[in-house]
Amino acid sequence: MIVTGRDFRANQSRYIGIAHSGEDVILKSRAGSVRLIPVDTSKKNAGRRDLAVELRSALSDVKESMQGKKKLLSWEELLDELDD
Repeated sequence: MIVTGRDFRANQSRYIGIAHSGEDVILKSRAGSVRLIPVDTSKKNAGRRDLAVELRSALSDVKESMQGKKKLLSWEELLDELDD
């Protein structure tokens, strides 16, 4: 279901309920389009990234690359990976 920003603002509860029921709701506006995705708030820290874990993983990747054990992606490859 695709809705305009104006329609979404006027009927937020309706569209949030639809998203919670599992249907895709796409909000289309001048700023671009976004999809409403319900968040499972029963999990502790739902939706939060664990920055420390991500930094440790990145540091490990760099160390392995410096030791010749791993090849790091170029920035072009990283950008391509984000598009997938």
